[in-house]
Amino acid sequence: MRTHALKQSLAALGALSLATVTLTACGGTSAASDEKVVTVYSADGLKGENGDGWYDKVFAEFEKETGIKVKYVEGGSGEMVQRAVREKSNTQADVLVTLPPFIQQADAKGLLAAYEPKGADQVDAADKAPDAKWTSVVNNYFGFIYNKKRLADPPRTWEELLDPAYKEKIQYSTPGVAGDGTAVLIKAMHDFGGQEPAMEYLKRLQTNNVGPSASTGKLAPKVDKGELLVANGDVQMNYAQSKDMPNLAIWFPAKGDGKPTSFALPYAAGLLAKAPHSENGKKLLDFLLSETAQRDVSAAGGGFAARKDIKATDANATELNGLLEGVEIFEPDWANIGTNLDTYIDAWKTATGS
Repeated sequence: MRTHALKQSLAALGALSLATVTLTACGGTSAASDEKVVTVYSADGLKGENGDGWYDKVFAEFEKETGIKVKYVEGGSGEMVQRAVREKSNTQADVLVTLPPFIQQADAKGLLAAYEPKGADQVDAADKAPDAKWTSVVNNYFGFIYNKKRLADPPRTWEELLDPAYKEKIQYSTPGVAGDGTAVLIKAMHDFGGQEPAMEYLKRLQTNNVGPSASTGKLAPKVDKGELLVANGDVQMNYAQSKDMPNLAIWFPAKGDGKPTSFALPYAAGLLAKAPHSENGKKLLDFLLSETAQRDVSAAGGGFAARKDIKATDANATELNGLLEGVEIFEPDWANIGTNLDTYIDAWKTATGS
């Protein structure tokens, strides 16, 4: 009797074990994909200095609505792409947000998976990939900042920055590492008419340049305090920072007697290939492009909505549009820049001795 009972118990235990294995294979609760978390690698600028930025507001609303916790990692545009490259065989993040040309570079390196978020049909074709690998979530423009307390007569041209009065009072973030630093090269090549004259100018500017900075966002506090007089940046980030840094002012350098120029430098988001929480990443991308989140871009983030059907009328939106009055907006050839970026970075390193 004991032997018969033992056999029955073992049989039952075997059936239970088989059922457990079957459930696990079908995606049981232990599967990482079921975790209520999403990891975002992002260029800096959209998170507020005091927890009051666009990311802060939108992530909190997303977590409340979905129960999915957002894990956030921030750095320079190029830095975030390189981190994703290093982790390609063991992907740690789900969503990548970075500036051009780094989002194109991420795509070229096979880091992104195709996914068209809800609302992407309202984003201009120029601000998203034709194969749905990435979509802009916040529109933005490249610019410079200066200390308006120390400079009663603000700079207007590139040439003025060569004045000895600016010695060790100018700094721009590192091209190839920071998106806004790379934007310095793009604007200089446009304004000066090509790579060679742009590099010649930046070589001369090096006399007044403090040195490299991996993060553009860290330059604004230095300008506000007067440690620097001029630095590079972008409209969205610097406008948001100016709420707590009263000495910041945004400007757009011109060449000689020409018009000041700028170009769109959007925050573009893509789903990472082999993301550990792919479905959660898709939900977050949908949320970032939702009408609710997009209406907060100017009010909370100091940027421009990526969706063309969102017409912001808040005070920030009015002031932001005013900043661009009289500024000539050009459209970079991102495909060319993406292909030749390493060449441009090498040329800059040679010219500046960096």
